[in-house]
Amino acid sequence: MDAQGQNRQSPNAAAPTDETLVQRAQAGDLAAFEELVSRHEGRVYALAWRILRNQHDAEDITQQTFLDALEHLDGFRGDARFGTWLLRIATYAALKVIRKRQGLDTISLEGATHPDAEADAPRPEFVADWRESPEHLVRNRETARLIESALDELDEKHRVVFLLRDVEGLSIRETAETLGISEANVKVRLLRARLQLRERLTRIFGDPQRQVSPASDHTH
Repeated sequence: MDAQGQNRQSPNAAAPTDETLVQRAQAGDLAAFEELVSRHEGRVYALAWRILRNQHDAEDITQQTFLDALEHLDGFRGDARFGTWLLRIATYAALKVIRKRQGLDTISLEGATHPDAEADAPRPEFVADWRESPEHLVRNRETARLIESALDELDEKHRVVFLLRDVEGLSIRETAETLGISEANVKVRLLRARLQLRERLTRIFGDPQRQVSPASDHTH
């Protein structure tokens, strides 16, 4: 085999970007779309499971997300990252399942675009410095179950924002794009979610010797 042939098959060769694969898929290359599915299905499933807490529903949402993505692929213009676009589809589908469970009418994600009133943000009653950061705790297997339980206590809109921003690592802008709400709304919902989670989890992870009164807490 010549050097050029060896170079073509080198495992170190750069993999095509999502943008390149999307362009190929839009041109009818099914293998390119299958590669996109392979890259993103784990993340889509993980988000769907965290929102719905049900394996069967999460699997259905994952499958539906990629079917919807394939159906609307020609309309994807790259205004957001492809992965963010997928997460938005998955989130919308998951919220529809939740509303169906609750017997509520389905509404679009764009239906709640007004900023929440910051005056309604909860005031923590028990505050202490955490021994570890919330982001580290979320990813710690030993504490994951306790944190998942605390997340279940959050209402839908606050939990989803926390998952997208603090667990999935989306930026404020990407979270806003994913949910179809304003960045200001994302920030307020995230603040509420963090405050509620902090109070619940501080009772478990807080250092009692470093407990402070809420009035003197200035953590953001």
